[in-house]
Amino acid sequence: MPKLNSLQYHKLEDNSLNCLSLDALVSNDFFDELSKEYKKSFGFKKFRTFSFSKEGFLGLFLELNSKIAVSLGESKAIIDGAKLYEKLGFQVQWLSLNKDGKVNLYDLENKDIDFLFLSSYVMDTFVKTSLKEVKSKTKAKIISNATAHKDNLSDIIYFDSYKLFGFCTASVLLFDNEEFEQLSIGQTDTLAVKYTLEAIKKQNFDYDLKQEFLEELIVLFKDDIYFFVEPNTTLEYSLHFGLKGIKARELIRTLALNKIFISNGEGCSLGLSKPSQIIQQMGYDELTSRNSISLSFYKSDEKIDVKNIVKTIYLKYRQIKALNDE
Repeated sequence: MPKLNSLQYHKLEDNSLNCLSLDALVSNDFFDELSKEYKKSFGFKKFRTFSFSKEGFLGLFLELNSKIAVSLGESKAIIDGAKLYEKLGFQVQWLSLNKDGKVNLYDLENKDIDFLFLSSYVMDTFVKTSLKEVKSKTKAKIISNATAHKDNLSDIIYFDSYKLFGFCTASVLLFDNEEFEQLSIGQTDTLAVKYTLEAIKKQNFDYDLKQEFLEELIVLFKDDIYFFVEPNTTLEYSLHFGLKGIKARELIRTLALNKIFISNGEGCSLGLSKPSQIIQQMGYDELTSRNSISLSFYKSDEKIDVKNIVKTIYLKYRQIKALNDE
């Protein structure tokens, strides 16, 4: 079954949970080994878990107790957490999104910031952000979501467990210094620690399918397809576009019956039935944001028949559009 929404939701199959139960009466060697493996894999000295929610990020903001900036291209949980932080009387510098989907880095100019929540890609559209350029504009430490792409210029990274392996466990935060408290083993979500590492190791993005899908989509859909963001500005294993005359959710539900899975964005994959807030931050209205569709490409043992998949998408699109026009 073609899972073209793997950057938003990628389920990990593993039922070996018993060894992850902590016991005060025995040595927890597996946890020590995990700690070493994290350091080896990501290069950070410390890690901890936290709730990937507005309350969880609010806790991180309060713990930092510093001058903070947040990109409006981040996950909704971060943005909502930052708004709560503002309600408590603290100041947040916001980085807006341009109409082309890129983060407006001019918002960084002449700003005194200690920590910047900004990833190497924008959520939903997966438009790339040059952290090298960001580093030239600010001395702030960059805290990034590394779920879909890890940039070595990020000073602190975290992962979204739901998007990595399909369960809403705690998220893992990796850092080097004393920015955050390193929690004791008893306060650490060991399931999240193990499965996050395992999911990252198994990530195997397909860099070839994007161009094939793009070409087939343009051939079949002609004037019915349009692009909120330029395809060459997004991650090499993602594709974002819009289809005229229908809402993405209509196509998402219909294609699911054919075992073809696509996404409108974060709000869609979390089951919130909400359109992409990223598209709205780019200046589009809510109705238009409901047209956006995101595909992501992940290698699997199953052969992907691009022509057949795009043909199926097109036929379902025509059926939905015909019903809407009646």
